[in-house]
Amino acid sequence: MFHLELVERCKANDRKAQLKLYRQYCDGMFCVAMRFLKNSDDAEDVLQESFIKAFQKIEQFSGEVTFGAWLKRIVVNKSIDFLKSKRERTVALDEGYMHVADDDNWDVDEGIDIGEIKKSIDSLSDKYKYVVQLFLVEGYDHNEIAEILNISETASRTRLVRGKGQLKELLKDLKYGTGS
Repeated sequence: MFHLELVERCKANDRKAQLKLYRQYCDGMFCVAMRFLKNSDDAEDVLQESFIKAFQKIEQFSGEVTFGAWLKRIVVNKSIDFLKSKRERTVALDEGYMHVADDDNWDVDEGIDIGEIKKSIDSLSDKYKYVVQLFLVEGYDHNEIAEILNISETASRTRLVRGKGQLKELLKDLKYGTGS
């Protein structure tokens, strides 16, 4: 069955179609949530909340993007909301005045594995971690990141450059054995 037909059946509140759509996407979306939350119980909770929201708001799905991309955005937002509520603190930043040059050089030394990179990303402060993760791992552009995090595109670019700089330092420490 085609995804659009399945989505249309979900819009008609067809429970079998909802279950089928859930089964098609639950594993992939669980992985997305895990990349943010690092805890399977939390990821499972966020996954369930994301699907509930998706089915409640399915009328808003217009087909401009794939259903998977639409659902992934819900999972990413729910994951970030979960992390924010867990920390219960907000940092107000005004980075709109800064001009940042884009730097597309994301080369990493061969001796560093993906696990070390992910661990280093996790150790970044939230304002940089989310942008770096959304850009590098999830593949969002600055316009999308700005929308998701409710910041300006300039702030997204600034945080990416700063986060990248911190990430490079962390990875350099790993390479030369000065990290923990």
